[in-house]
Amino acid sequence: MPFTFTDTKIPEVKIIEPKYFGDDRGAFAELFRYEDFKRAGIDFVVKQVNYSLSEKGVLRGLHYQMNPGAQGKIISVTRGEIYDAAVDLRKKSDTYGQWMSVTLSEKNHRLVYVPAGFAHGFWVVSDTAQIIYYSNAEYQPDLERTIRWNDPRIKIDWPGRNPKLSDKDKDGVLLNGAENNY
Repeated sequence: MPFTFTDTKIPEVKIIEPKYFGDDRGAFAELFRYEDFKRAGIDFVVKQVNYSLSEKGVLRGLHYQMNPGAQGKIISVTRGEIYDAAVDLRKKSDTYGQWMSVTLSEKNHRLVYVPAGFAHGFWVVSDTAQIIYYSNAEYQPDLERTIRWNDPRIKIDWPGRNPKLSDKDKDGVLLNGAENNY
């Protein structure tokens, strides 16, 4: 299997390390193989692929989509470095309201799987970062919601204090008031 799958403190969120081949010509790695992911407990069918280019200090998130459009995501960084975070929104989960984080970069080649039922966000640590993420559901703007990046209940340990935010992210709500049907 060309992948190593590692549980995080929230077991449904997985760090994925592809087997990376590099030589004097460049590099190659498989980033997704359905059967290998399925054997690891990630039954994921790609419905949409997104690209993001952001500069240092940009924070995108914490985003999620309500059911029936809830999205699972596999996040990878092709250039630069990000601090990636996921928050469990599943009300009946033992880890509801808890978060996990992982550094993803072009150097460590890691990916992270964030299932539906989680809010997701990232902070760009390098000068710029290029992110590609795969979703198992298409984007539906009417179902998208945002939780405030600095929610005092969640207390994510972000790598800075004053991120560059979109208006949507500035207007995020607190977890206790977030619309959630998970």
